[in-house]
Amino acid sequence: MSGAAEPEATARPVTVLLYATDRATREHVRLSLGRKVAGDLPEVRVLEVATQPAVVKTMDQGGIDLAILDGEAVPGGMGLCRQLKDEVVDCPPVLVLIGRVDDAWLATWSRADGVLPHPIDPMRLPNVVAGLLRPRLQRGSSPRPV
Repeated sequence: MSGAAEPEATARPVTVLLYATDRATREHVRLSLGRKVAGDLPEVRVLEVATQPAVVKTMDQGGIDLAILDGEAVPGGMGLCRQLKDEVVDCPPVLVLIGRVDDAWLATWSRADGVLPHPIDPMRLPNVVAGLLRPRLQRGSSPRPV
């Protein structure tokens, strides 16, 4: 028996809701996330949606640990982020993907917990996602299953 803590192999995967109207954006984000975003976190399960109504329905069902919303989607993810923060009890962290660094102020208006610019940096995205997931998982928030 070693004294080092090992991640539990049977831990429930974290569920990430990914909203982007562009299929290539969804694929790029999903591939950049990979199966795990950090060694100390469970595997990642990505639920991809392409419409705002699908985001709202999925969030209402619960079980989401983090949402990634494309600010460049049509309709945009920033307004949707603000809506979720207003309407979802214990709203999970939301990462907004922005088209221009100058749009970061809009992400602040939307009450996003994190912001990353397009094009998605596959090295940076997992680190940002892990940083947003850790506090939620550590405080023991257990969303309803999807």
